[in-house]
Formats: sequence, structure tokens, C-alpha cells
Amino acid sequence: MVRAAVLPAVNAPLVVTDIELPDPGPGQVRVRLAAAGVCHSDLSLSNGTLRQPVPAVLGHEGAGTVVAVGEGVGHVAPGDPVVLNWAPACGHCHFCGLGEPWLCANAGAAAAQPYATLAADGTPLHPGLGTAVFAEETVVSAGAVLPLPPGVPLTDAALLGCAVLTGYGAVHHAAAVREGESVAVHGIGGVGLAVVQAARIAGAGRIVAVDVAPGKEELARAAGATDFLVAGEDTARAVRALTGGYGADVAVECAGRAETIRAAWSCTRRGGRTTVVGIGGQDQKVTFSALELFYFGRTLAGCVYGNCDPAVDLPVLAEHVREGRFDLSGMVTDRIGLDGIPAAFEAMTAGRGGRALVVF
Repeated sequence: MVRAAVLPAVNAPLVVTDIELPDPGPGQVRVRLAAAGVCHSDLSLSNGTLRQPVPAVLGHEGAGTVVAVGEGVGHVAPGDPVVLNWAPACGHCHFCGLGEPWLCANAGAAAAQPYATLAADGTPLHPGLGTAVFAEETVVSAGAVLPLPPGVPLTDAALLGCAVLTGYGAVHHAAAVREGESVAVHGIGGVGLAVVQAARIAGAGRIVAVDVAPGKEELARAAGATDFLVAGEDTARAVRALTGGYGADVAVECAGRAETIRAAWSCTRRGGRTTVVGIGGQDQKVTFSALELFYFGRTLAGCVYGNCDPAVDLPVLAEHVREGRFDLSGMVTDRIGLDGIPAAFEAMTAGRGGRALVVF
């Protein structure tokens, strides 16, 4: 038996309880978690903004040590440190064939299949986003396990599984930030802090962090922001004032709210790029006039998992961490246990702090 935070139903409180995990079958790996990040997507899964079969064990940003492997698994072995990949590409669907593994049509298949049971009564449990890392141990497909490159602390490495890959990819792949360009980052949570650091690594000139919470300024500046703005009606005007009157070359939205997306778009210069990383609900409608779409010539693009190929990008990120260019621990504002996840959800909803990390 292992301890896990179980979501009994959508909008129900999490329950920390014992679950039974099976031995890994063919093509599966059992992992003992060292740490799991609490991501806004987990909150969205719990409240129904994103679909997830329940009851479920949530959590998709994790790192740990391989306990056992099933038949046919050769790229990891018991004792290996690994990072979990919540969106493993199948390699053969239409999108994988186009070289876009982040859009894989089958990446979410594991979330729909029960993977464990409640110890108390045998109720089948689903793995949140296919990984279920809000637990001491998990069993996942081999494709969801990435060897952790040497020199990266195992606990902090959990952040590489979602926030850092997403933020890094948003800057280096989706927006393709060039040296000297100005970048406005809207929403300074875990992903936003990763975007700020990635923009610094890319050689961005001015990096403007924008958030509704004034208390995020210290975090943002420590990550590399040159300026900090409290979000409001004059945000776009303030960004233009900091960028020679033109607006940011690139704006990255990390909150998933209609008003934030619109603000990011409005603070982008003519011909600039607006990249949306945040995941909003279907009720979040963003409107644009036909004239402004023509006149401003901006590019508005969504970004899934940073448009990353984790197997390729993880070693690159690990090198940045080893060389001190990317600070993982600085993104963490709270280290908690499984019973601290509800409070971490509340903090995210209120816009407080950076990343909360469940440490086992």
C-alpha cells in the first residue's frame, strides 16, 4: 500500500488515504516519488475545468526513483532517477508524424484507464493526466518516464516535468525569443517564473513581469525580470512606456483568463508575438475586432507543453541547471506534504506564491 491524495469526485475535497498499486506490467514502470509540484492544471482537473475521470489520484509534475520495470522496458532500471512526462507521444499519430509530439492525439490515453484501487474497498482509481504523482509511488507507461540527467537535485527536478518545460518551451520554441527582444510575462506563478528565467537565458533585453499580486515582485526580479507591474486597466500603456512606446516584442500569458490574454495581446507591439500558455475554461471568451487584427499584424498563438519534445529538451534544461543559469529551487515558495495540497490550491486561486512542492 502507498499513501495518496485521492479526488473522490469533481469539486470534492481531496482525501489522503491508502491505495493499492499493481506490479508494473509489460511496458510499464513503477516509480517512488521524491517530489511532486502542485500545478494549476491539477486545480483545473479537480474543479472540472479540465476533464478527468474520477475517482482519481491527481498530480502530473513529478520526479523520483525507479522501483521496478515491466517486460520490454530497457531505457530505465530499478534505482534510476527519473522525471515523469505527463504527455508521452505515441510516435505514430498524425501529429507525431508532422514532428509535433506535443500535440500527440494519444498522449492523454492513460488518464482514462484505471491504474490502481482504493485499499479500503477496491474502488478503481484513475491516474491524473496519466501520471498520478500525488502519491508516494505510481505506475506509469514506459514512455512517461524520462531518465534524469546527472547533476540535477532529484527533489527540485520535479519542476522539470511541467512548469519548466512549459515555460522554457514557450520562450524558445513557441515564441522563439531573440536576443535583445523585450518580453512581457503575464502571470507570475510556477510557469511564469520559468518563462522569466527562460527569457533571461535567451538574452531578452527588457523582461516585464505582470501580476495582480504585488507580492510577486521579489520572485519575479530574482528570476530575472527587469521590471514589475501590478496588473490593471493601464497595463498595456505601462508596458508600452517601458518599451519605447511600441509595446513588447513578445508577450507570454500564463494565467488562462480572458482578460489576461487580452491584456497580453494589447501590450504586444505591431508585428509582435503573443503566446498563450495558460489553460482557461470554455467560458473564457476573448474578442478582437477585425480591424485591429489587420492593423497590428500581431501573431496570437497557443502553446501546448511548451511545444517541447521532452526527451530532447530535458537534457538541455539540465545543462542550464548544472551551470547555474536556471534556478529550480528559487521557484519553490512552499514545501509541503500530501495534506498540504488543498491549501496550495487555495493559494493558487488567490494568486499567492510561486510553486508549491510536495516532498515525500
